Amino acid sequence: MISTEDLPIRQCLPEILAAFAASIPVVLKAPPGAGKTTGVPPALMGLGTTHHGKILLVQPRRLAARSAASRLAGILGTRIGDAVGYQVRFDNQTSKNTTLIAMTTGILLRRLQNDPLLADVSCVILDEFHERTLEMELALGMIHRIRTTLRPELRLLVMSATLDPHPLVEFLGEATAVTSEGRSYPVDIRYVNTLPADPLEQRVATTLLDALKATPGHVLVFLPGLGEIRKACRKIASLRLPDDVIVCELYGDLSPNEQDAVLSPSKSRKIILATNVAETSITIPGVTCVIDSGLARVLRYDSNVGLPKLQLEPVSQASADQRTGRAGRTAPGVCYRLWSLASQRARRECDTPEIERSDFSEALLTLAAWGERDVFDFPWLTPPPKNAVVTAKQLLLRLEAIQEDGSLTSMGRHMLRLPLHPRLSRFMIEALKQDVVEDAALAAAMLSERDPFFGQPRTSVYQASSTHDCDVIDRVDRLKNFECSRHEDGINPVAAKQVRRVAEQIRRLTVEVQIQSTAASESDTVRLKRSLLAAYPDRVARRRNAGSDRGSVDRLRGVMVGGRGVRLDPASNSRQGELFLCLDVDSTGTEAMVRWASSIDEQWLHSEFIHEEDEPFFNPTLNAVVSRRRRYFDDLMLSEWPIKCVPSAEVGDILAQHALQDLETVFPCKDESVAAFVERVRFLAIQMPELGLSAIDDGSIQKVLRMLCRDRTSIAELRVAPWIELLRAKYDYSQLWAIEQHSPSRLTLPSGNSIVVNYPPGQTPYIEARIQEIYGWHETPRLAGGRVPLQLRLLGPNYRPQQITNDLASFWRVTYTQIRKELQRRYPKHYWPDDPAVAKATRNGLKPK
Repeated sequence: MISTEDLPIRQCLPEILAAFAASIPVVLKAPPGAGKTTGVPPALMGLGTTHHGKILLVQPRRLAARSAASRLAGILGTRIGDAVGYQVRFDNQTSKNTTLIAMTTGILLRRLQNDPLLADVSCVILDEFHERTLEMELALGMIHRIRTTLRPELRLLVMSATLDPHPLVEFLGEATAVTSEGRSYPVDIRYVNTLPADPLEQRVATTLLDALKATPGHVLVFLPGLGEIRKACRKIASLRLPDDVIVCELYGDLSPNEQDAVLSPSKSRKIILATNVAETSITIPGVTCVIDSGLARVLRYDSNVGLPKLQLEPVSQASADQRTGRAGRTAPGVCYRLWSLASQRARRECDTPEIERSDFSEALLTLAAWGERDVFDFPWLTPPPKNAVVTAKQLLLRLEAIQEDGSLTSMGRHMLRLPLHPRLSRFMIEALKQDVVEDAALAAAMLSERDPFFGQPRTSVYQASSTHDCDVIDRVDRLKNFECSRHEDGINPVAAKQVRRVAEQIRRLTVEVQIQSTAASESDTVRLKRSLLAAYPDRVARRRNAGSDRGSVDRLRGVMVGGRGVRLDPASNSRQGELFLCLDVDSTGTEAMVRWASSIDEQWLHSEFIHEEDEPFFNPTLNAVVSRRRRYFDDLMLSEWPIKCVPSAEVGDILAQHALQDLETVFPCKDESVAAFVERVRFLAIQMPELGLSAIDDGSIQKVLRMLCRDRTSIAELRVAPWIELLRAKYDYSQLWAIEQHSPSRLTLPSGNSIVVNYPPGQTPYIEARIQEIYGWHETPRLAGGRVPLQLRLLGPNYRPQQITNDLASFWRVTYTQIRKELQRRYPKHYWPDDPAVAKATRNGLKPK
């Protein structure tokens, strides 16, 4: 038995137990090394505060749950599965005598589905709550609802290393905040200003040589992912390390035995290359030095397009402090941070709660099973984003898991029996109906667990020999061949064994579901691909160059339901056919990268989501609106063909939109009747405001344009449309009479000729006439009820200007005499009377006979 007498947390136990005696929830903040995970549960068991019910110690990760159970069993001197046990997905090490169960949050949520009151549970401990996982926040809300409605005696303890307890206390209502000062040894933090341009593995290896000299214990290296771990491992292998130093890898997808080997005491000095799985929850004895890359891969879910995005991000200050604390658990230590002090100050203080960046569909399905109809009426510490809830509901509707009102369907109840993401559980239920459970279970295991393939791009020789156009089925066959021959290249035997173990659990749980088979007389491959389609109906994509004979590179690009551009991994075998499913997707970048895909047949698509639409659009080459009949699956166009474009409101709107972009080329400015009418009205509206004429401005012209577009389809038709009729229709009879009377379009001269009156914007209206045509006019004609004299631009027989005047009487008296001599000499045949004011005008300007 391991003693816990010297754990700092023991000082807080009386306060915790007193709160439990009064059925008051407790929020415990205790730093790393305080012993909250190993000190509190035994105290609750030993002092009998749980009233003979089970204690559930809930951890966010499988590794943490198993590790906690192992340590607690050692403390209590019992074997795993007796008084202390654990339960994680597909691994249940408990018995009827187990009182303390360490479990993942997912297992707790499934337990709440089967037993909404947790009837045999006296206490729930939510550990490492500062990680703010979506499942943990969902579990907190569900436990809080149970306590505040039906089971006030249910004890609740929320434990965190860094989180401020006050928001939790406020959320829980009557709760007690307990803080443990903890006990940690001093850690010397050293910022390493390595060159950012150097590869991460090089920076780690360089720092490692100093780290091995700085302390005598194990070295824990935090890296963002398995890829970086493998690169660092190869780089470290090239160093000359002491013989007693071994390099270990630690990440969530390791087998339990491999994880135990890393965590167990060792005489050799360890260099442990780990992801952030080692940041909290687990204790690695003997670690006195930490090398922190300061990076983590964070999965963010873009609810706008329904796709995950794995981003490499700097860790928060709180996470960096957690990692640093790993070096001071058992002795003074050193932490090397591979970034500058200035960069540390610029980092965010805490991590973003997972509920604000994750796929919400699994949580929504859980709430539906629990009878929750209004997600936002549920007690959330941090409510989910509305768009994430909408996206999740749309997916579950497509998966036939829920109804419109949010209630669970029979399909949803079947899906909940499988501990998988809703997509994969729907996949397995469909595979059961299609009678391809065994291969589907392998596929689901590979999609949910670590990929057993090393990930090198397959050779063109292998691609050519593969008979599948589905990457998942291709991998299933390769894994089965490996199990038979053990000679398949590129497969990790340990990971393959884990996938097979998980697949067997999935298969066993699936066949227990009672559902009628609907398998058709098709090949297993077709039925398996149909099952995948049932799980990924919103991930159907069409190749951008569908139907073309262009190169293979073009066959890799497509557009998915929702409009997102996608690009297939060059190693994908899904290159044939027009349609394919995007199964394993990373939406980082302009085009989402599809690592696994499957070609599908259009005939398999659910007819409920297929529709045809007649869609008009503007063709810039024809300068006209044309129409296509398009066939869609959701919003993904499958095919199209031309049809006759008929005028309609929609067609008119499209035509108007493009005509307005270049109105000058559409409006008939060269049509004198139209342009003149516009200017005449503008002139008269200014000069005679009492008439109440509204000027024809740009807005009026645009309104007329839209009216004309209603029964037209091309720019050419607009140019010859009856603009003048619609412009005149703005005015009543009396206004039109006034326009003709006071701003006439034409004027009859004394010669009998009719001539255009010009109304230039902002200038005096004018006419152009030969002098001989206006003989007999004594005074200048006037417009606008006599308010505006007409400007006369008098021309010679050659139609060149001779004089401009708006005072004709003065012109006759003074100027005419001066220019008459010159014009008479040059044009002797023309008529030049002595007194033009009384002379007879002539049409042609010649002397009257």
